[in-house]
Amino acid sequence: MHSPNHQTARGPFEVKVSPQASDEKPGATALGRMSVDKQYHGALEARSSGEMLTAMSPVKGSAVYVAVERVTGKLDGREGTFALYHTGTMSRGEQQLHIAVVPDSGTGELAGLTGEMTIQISEGRHSYEFQYSLLPDGAPTTP
Repeated sequence: MHSPNHQTARGPFEVKVSPQASDEKPGATALGRMSVDKQYHGALEARSSGEMLTAMSPVKGSAVYVAVERVTGKLDGREGTFALYHTGTMSRGEQQLHIAVVPDSGTGELAGLTGEMTIQISEGRHSYEFQYSLLPDGAPTTP
């Protein structure tokens, strides 16, 4: 269900992923941990930093990742912060990705923010589409 204040933000972003120490065990599912830094452009002019955990299956094309990032900047001119959470799976090459705003994580002019983001990667360039709603008073919606 879309609220009357539903909006879409789009633009490119750059991402830097830095591997962190992990506790690799021979013969086990490969676990990884990375720090993630992003710079969003377009309707979302912001920086983010976060952490990503991965598990790579011995079966080619099967893996999972979870991540959380804190975003600081402006969304369509409104300033504040919010957090996004990611869950991504790949099962023998078939991918599913879900990215959404952590409930009640918006601050400043972004208090009351809800929404979901999709990302596209084309020719090595990243872009996002962010479907969001922003309540003017930061109050939660009722079903």
